[in-house]
Amino acid sequence: MTRYKAPRGTSDLVFPDSEKMERLIETACALMRERGYRRIDTPILEDTELFARSIGEETDIVTKEMYNFEDRGGESLTMRPEGTAPVVRAYLERGLASRGLPVKVYYVGPMFRRERPQAGRFRQFTQIGGEAIGSEDPFLDAEIISFSDALFARLGLERYRLLVNSVGCRECRPAYVDRLRSFLEAMKGGLCEQCVRRTDTNPLRVFDCKNERCRATLKGAPTIGEHLCPRCREHFDALLGHLDTMGMTFEVDERMVRGLDYYTNTAFEFQFEGLGAQNTVCGGGRYDGLTEELGGPPTPGVGYSMGLERLLMALEAEGLDPFVPERLQVFLAAAPGVQREPVLDLLGRLRAEGISADTDFMGRGLKAQMKQADRLGARVVVMIGEEELASGEVTLRDLDASEQWRVPAKGLVERIRQIL
Repeated sequence: MTRYKAPRGTSDLVFPDSEKMERLIETACALMRERGYRRIDTPILEDTELFARSIGEETDIVTKEMYNFEDRGGESLTMRPEGTAPVVRAYLERGLASRGLPVKVYYVGPMFRRERPQAGRFRQFTQIGGEAIGSEDPFLDAEIISFSDALFARLGLERYRLLVNSVGCRECRPAYVDRLRSFLEAMKGGLCEQCVRRTDTNPLRVFDCKNERCRATLKGAPTIGEHLCPRCREHFDALLGHLDTMGMTFEVDERMVRGLDYYTNTAFEFQFEGLGAQNTVCGGGRYDGLTEELGGPPTPGVGYSMGLERLLMALEAEGLDPFVPERLQVFLAAAPGVQREPVLDLLGRLRAEGISADTDFMGRGLKAQMKQADRLGARVVVMIGEEELASGEVTLRDLDASEQWRVPAKGLVERIRQIL
């Protein structure tokens, strides 16, 4: 037993959970490619200022949760807490607009936030996300939203709901923020200390608060829907129409905002039953002013991100296990005294033919090797002894049918394919 442990808020993902995660990523990435999205990978480390400017200097992520450090050259770096800002930075830096608009990309990888560890909340977590940059068409918003719905359907998930809202734009949001701030100042007695501070710095963030007293107070708060400009209202109505046409069930929640300041117009979340307070598995929205914040030309964009650990928890909560582990096809069992060369040669031949194969590396006896093959779930065992080697044959056992044969070693691959 070692005294070393994974850092608080992180964990090792071991099989079979690691294999489920792998299959989940493969399924999600394949679904993104079906929609014309291309893979992008950005560094885990980014300039700290990138997130301060994009996410918002007063957000909880920037003020409390980012892992920042100064390297030996005096540069302030941050382990990425989210994926959109790095993708938009890469879009601008790499001139991806020259490849044709909209630029549709997806990413998958670890994110880092120093949050209080609890069920469904980790300091290192895996996200898949998609970004579509270059078009303000609300149909693109609907496509982004529909990806998650399609993935959940493919996985067999049912107990979730889609919440959508419009958070307005730079023109119409300020009037709403002023009215909301006035309401909050009048109701400070019903707010927690953090929400009192947010009243001055970023009033919209009060809707993220989980405090029951704050939630009760906010039931009387004004809603942004009353303040949307005609352009934002038209965009939102068009989105709702597209979601209807696509057969998606949704709820309009005018108090739903996302925890990042760059969102404009569309905001959405997928929430699941059975996950407690951390029930949001996927969320996203439109960020039409983000490229300008990062020094680029005005460019609309929309995207989503999904926490894969929470998605695995949602599958477990619904009793679903759609990822059947791939079965080992062949186990090579060599009798004691048999040289390794013929075993390794046969192992290489099978693997070269695309047949999954393994053998013993612990010096076990033949009986123990058979037990090992059974533990590994092998379909076929190939037994190699001195007698078989001398005759140019091997013994082939089908563990499912409980049958075995002596077959020529040269025709082994073909015979195994017949069984499989």
